[in-house]
Amino acid sequence: MNTRGARAAAGLIHGYTATGVVLALLMVHLSYEGDVRAVLWLFLAAMVVDGTDGFLARHFKVKTVMPGFDGALLDNIVDFITYAFAPMVLLWANGYLPSGALGGVCAAVPVLASCYQFCRSDAKTEDHFFLGFPSYWNIVAFYAVVLGFGPTTTAVVLGVFAVLVFVPVKYLYPSRTVTLFRLNMTLSALWLAAYAVITAQLFDPNPFLVAASFVYPAYYTAVSLWLTVSSRTPAAVSEPAAG
Repeated sequence: MNTRGARAAAGLIHGYTATGVVLALLMVHLSYEGDVRAVLWLFLAAMVVDGTDGFLARHFKVKTVMPGFDGALLDNIVDFITYAFAPMVLLWANGYLPSGALGGVCAAVPVLASCYQFCRSDAKTEDHFFLGFPSYWNIVAFYAVVLGFGPTTTAVVLGVFAVLVFVPVKYLYPSRTVTLFRLNMTLSALWLAAYAVITAQLFDPNPFLVAASFVYPAYYTAVSLWLTVSSRTPAAVSEPAAG
């Protein structure tokens, strides 16, 4: 690819990443409109963008082609508002958190914890893991909606995961962790498919599918804990092929 074409491709990829802020704007608007199902669909769209833009960026060597633009910073901005901020708006605006000021506090705690998570220099380790709970608040919100959590239950769950942000467990980075890479990506894709079906079935999803959807989070947690305590170092000597 010539230089002009390479820069155009890099710009398009950055633009693709930036579509996440538009999705986030719609998430917030529709949360206050009470359209919970639409917001969950937007969560899915944001996860697909987040799960694919990195592959594209590495394949087209975006960092080399456009060194003056910080794609990693853009990615963090988009991830913060789609994975942390918007999910708290959804929960708070639709009665999944306590009423009044207490609900605001419950929504603020995960957002503040995510501020720390996204600003720490070692949040993404050199061997391609997340250190501490990686602010998957969109997934927490998804299950709060699907399982019909009451305000107290949701508040407790948010508090537990907010604490886990500060616990130095190395969590899988599905698209980059080399250990069990193909299995990680396969299970991630299957979980996203289950997410889509469950969202389409709201608010009466198939209970067996909902139960089955927990297989991947359980696997993700178990493997992350195993790799954290394992005596061997799961460092990547080479990165998985993009695409």
